[in-house]
Amino acid sequence: MAIERKFVNDGYVKASMDEYFAEQLNRAGYGGMELNRTPMGTQIVIYSEKPGMVIGKAGKVIRKLTRDVATKYNLENPQIDAQEVKRPELNAQMMASRLASSIERGWYFRKAGHNTIRAVMSAGALGCEVIISGKLTGSRSRVEKFIDGHVKHSGHPVQEVVDEGFAVAIKKLGTLGCKVRIIQPDVVLPDSFRMKEASEIVDEQPAEKPAEKSVEKSAEAPKKERAAKPKAPAVAPEKVVEVVEVVEEPKEAEEEAQPEASEDFEEAELIYVEGSEEVRRQVNGVWQHKHESYDYWHPMARVHKEVKE
Repeated sequence: MAIERKFVNDGYVKASMDEYFAEQLNRAGYGGMELNRTPMGTQIVIYSEKPGMVIGKAGKVIRKLTRDVATKYNLENPQIDAQEVKRPELNAQMMASRLASSIERGWYFRKAGHNTIRAVMSAGALGCEVIISGKLTGSRSRVEKFIDGHVKHSGHPVQEVVDEGFAVAIKKLGTLGCKVRIIQPDVVLPDSFRMKEASEIVDEQPAEKPAEKSVEKSAEAPKKERAAKPKAPAVAPEKVVEVVEVVEEPKEAEEEAQPEASEDFEEAELIYVEGSEEVRRQVNGVWQHKHESYDYWHPMARVHKEVKE
């Protein structure tokens, strides 16, 4: 058998087996099946609302299902397991069966459809769609759709995240098809997104350094470094040329104008220059000197002439 034919045959066996279980276990609240082929045999898991009815008294029903499946579908060593569905409102096959049963009991199709939608969405589903088709109110067939939430209709996500169930309701005018499609609450859709709040953005940013460290660092920095980085003015100042007129005065007048050394300067260290009578000292960061030409303290950068005899 070619590989393509094998895949087609496996799909047919699974779909036919699903219909068989839905027909046999209708009263047990059949909710779908899973088929897994292993080297030890074929494992079948049946989901139902009442697993006790699937097993039967002393396992009578489940043994009958095992024999029928092995004979009808030619399976080797089939093993059937029954599991309970804890939340039937989120199972599409169960809700489709309930919808068909409600219509058969005489419920109006609109009321039955809205009740199904309400029950599914109350269970926390992200979206639900109910489709009822057939002779609803007259001799002509038509389709009615009820939808709530977000439901995917095309693309790969339909095969992955959408749970679909189908059931048939038999009425006097004919049969009605009931289809239910549900998106489970824990599904992450490929186009889903969430806007971050301002508090979350602030938490993600790196924490700033504590203010204490910056204060200590600024206190330790010398005053000269802080003074060396002044803020740039908004407008560049214009260059101002200052003209200073130098007037020579006699030596005696300069001596009289020069103030005597205050007590603050007495503590300054005196430095004597070898080979001359010049004496130097540093006062408030300014070097001063005194020599034979000028007998008072004055800045070393000052330009002065030697007094002629």
